[in-house]
Amino acid sequence: MWTYHPDLLARPVPRYTSYPTAAQFGDAVGAPAMADRLDRVAADAPLSLYLHIPYCHDICWYCGCNTGAANKAHRLSAYVEALEREIALVAARLNGRGRVTRIAFGGGSPNALPLVDFIRLFHHLTLCFDVRDAQVSVELDPRRLDGSWIAAMAAAGVDRVNLGVQTFTPAVQAKIGRIQPLEMVERAVEGFARAGIATGFDLMYGLPGQTMDDLAATLAASIALAPARIALFGYAHMPRLLPRQARIADADLPDLATRFAMAAQGHDQLVAAGYQPIGFDHFALPGDSMAVAAREGRLRRNFQGFTDDDADIVIGLGASAISAFPDLLVQNEKRAGVYRDQMAAGVLPAVRGVARTGDDRRRGRIIEALLCRGEAHVGAVPMPDLSRFVALGLVRCTGDHVRLTPAARPYARSVAACFDPYLQPAEHRFSHAI
Repeated sequence: MWTYHPDLLARPVPRYTSYPTAAQFGDAVGAPAMADRLDRVAADAPLSLYLHIPYCHDICWYCGCNTGAANKAHRLSAYVEALEREIALVAARLNGRGRVTRIAFGGGSPNALPLVDFIRLFHHLTLCFDVRDAQVSVELDPRRLDGSWIAAMAAAGVDRVNLGVQTFTPAVQAKIGRIQPLEMVERAVEGFARAGIATGFDLMYGLPGQTMDDLAATLAASIALAPARIALFGYAHMPRLLPRQARIADADLPDLATRFAMAAQGHDQLVAAGYQPIGFDHFALPGDSMAVAAREGRLRRNFQGFTDDDADIVIGLGASAISAFPDLLVQNEKRAGVYRDQMAAGVLPAVRGVARTGDDRRRGRIIEALLCRGEAHVGAVPMPDLSRFVALGLVRCTGDHVRLTPAARPYARSVAACFDPYLQPAEHRFSHAI
């Protein structure tokens, strides 16, 4: 169903987990703007909370996350204390306003923390916010997972966990610094199933030394374990921006044509197994809430990717976490040490961001609609030149309405980028669209 058009994929484009993207963030927006937006949250406004744990016991070479080595116990405990202070500071500022509907722990790896510290952090969250009706999800590293963690997730009322799997091929695992036997993931999935907790997998294509057969085998093993959701990401090799990736040799990476074939194979194999495609890189079993949201036109996109979370306000807590308000995007201090100092001083750690203009918000809605629903009404925004995509049968335009055809799925980000006037012709901060 997919046709390879290399010229359309040559230009790096954002993943558009926000608009404007973080490339437009600046230090003119910071703590005062964050405080103002917290003060203006309505009493019944739905809120999502995201807590960032910037540590991992083992740093994978491919990783683009803000994370460091969890090799000093005092560093972890000091970070938890700082995060508790930020939670209390934000809760005091809200003074009971807003309804917490979602809580997500990400990283890094939240289970890089000692279990007692994670439980302490979760308990502190329940003391500061009313989270009785909140859905809770946690990102976890299967390599640092045991029965105690699974039992703790169940006791805390966690609804969903996401496991970083990436690949089951041992030779490829060795080339990315992530040795993780299939049996380890199987035990984790079985444990969470017994606890009544849904699982999701993160998988990757375009990894060093990875072949089409390797990807097919990883997908087959994943399908057999039946996670409710699967994200299939293309590895973004940017060692200039991410020095840890320098350990991965350029010569070991599949070329763009092979990456395209891998993405197409992943789509076909997962759909054939009964998974519903979500956006351009997610898949979900038909009964999963994300699949239902996609069918009902309620799918959204935020800093956590595709989601069925309909909250317009996301409050990011922890070093580098990003908060989103309808007219503001703002990011916390990235450096964990500086973040801890800010929290010791009792000041909001927001240091950079962007105020969203009316045009930004209109364009953001168009980009989100294209990526989530495959169509959008352009309205007052000038229609960009989409003739290349129209001529290839990837896009159909009627008046102010733009619709992606089924063959446009791998080019969705490239189409969306046409509505982004901030994107520079020679942009090197972003990955390829496939």
